[in-house]
Amino acid sequence: MKHAALVVTLLMASLASADVAAQGQGVTGRIPQTGRWVAAAGRVEPASEEMRLGFDIPGRISEMLVEEGDRVSRGQPLARLADADIQARLEQARADVASAEASLDKVVAGARAMERVEAAAVLREASSVAANARRESERRSDLVARGVISREEADRAEKDFLVARQREEQARQRFHLVNDPSRAEDVRKAEAEHARAVAQLEEARAYVEKALIRAPLDGVVLRKHRRAGEMVSTNFDSPVVTVGDVTVLRVRADVDEKDVDKVRVGQRAYAVADAYGDRRFEGRVIRVARMLGRKNVRTDDPAERLDTKILETLVEFAPGEEIPVGMRMDVFILMD
Repeated sequence: MKHAALVVTLLMASLASADVAAQGQGVTGRIPQTGRWVAAAGRVEPASEEMRLGFDIPGRISEMLVEEGDRVSRGQPLARLADADIQARLEQARADVASAEASLDKVVAGARAMERVEAAAVLREASSVAANARRESERRSDLVARGVISREEADRAEKDFLVARQREEQARQRFHLVNDPSRAEDVRKAEAEHARAVAQLEEARAYVEKALIRAPLDGVVLRKHRRAGEMVSTNFDSPVVTVGDVTVLRVRADVDEKDVDKVRVGQRAYAVADAYGDRRFEGRVIRVARMLGRKNVRTDDPAERLDTKILETLVEFAPGEEIPVGMRMDVFILMD
């Protein structure tokens, strides 16, 4: 027991000497001096994570509307494909909707007022002619009975009456066709044609949007991967721009599997990087993964093990910190 206590004492003295040496080299404050902590390598990312945006359809880029570092607003166009054929399809769809609307209005409204007046006049004329023909036929039948005229003349008058009555019936049918309300099946058919035209218009509009990349959030253009004139495909990963919300930054730390029981949401933490000397970027643990995975951050050490299992842990900095996205940092999660 005395031997073990002596070993611990010597080890603590060695660590204290190392801390003093580190202070002499100008790296004071990079490693916690008191309390327990978990160290991990991490990489800076936006609070929104890095959003790699591409087109939903293949084509040739006609315009890149932003540059790296530009601030963008939600819904702002970032890039556009050559879309002359898509715009033509959109105009055709609009014309089809206008035509279908006119047809539907015509069916619902029925005949025009002048058509109704004309049909009524034709019916009245046909009825008058038929009445005259009926009276003439009856008169001649009476004359035949009295022997004044021949049967042939009476038959001719009766034939004229039958023809006049048939014309009257045709005029009556025409009047009802013009004057009566539209049939329900005709209205339903016209409504279906209109609905189909509207659906095709919405499809054309959707294709227009597919030829456009819009910012999904307020943020900054982190990387522009393509240039105007380049072809893009949907058969493989083909990002055009990467954007992110950098108003709040995070560092995604790779906590070694032997330390997974030491990290909790809410713990204080800070991160340091060689580029910033002794400066500490304070933060808190906001998320701890529920599954182990492979390392995300690689160092330049050739002896580094790449098959080490790690637990992704997110540390969020205070708003307003300015650190380049993607920078590697050393993260210290405090357990006191």
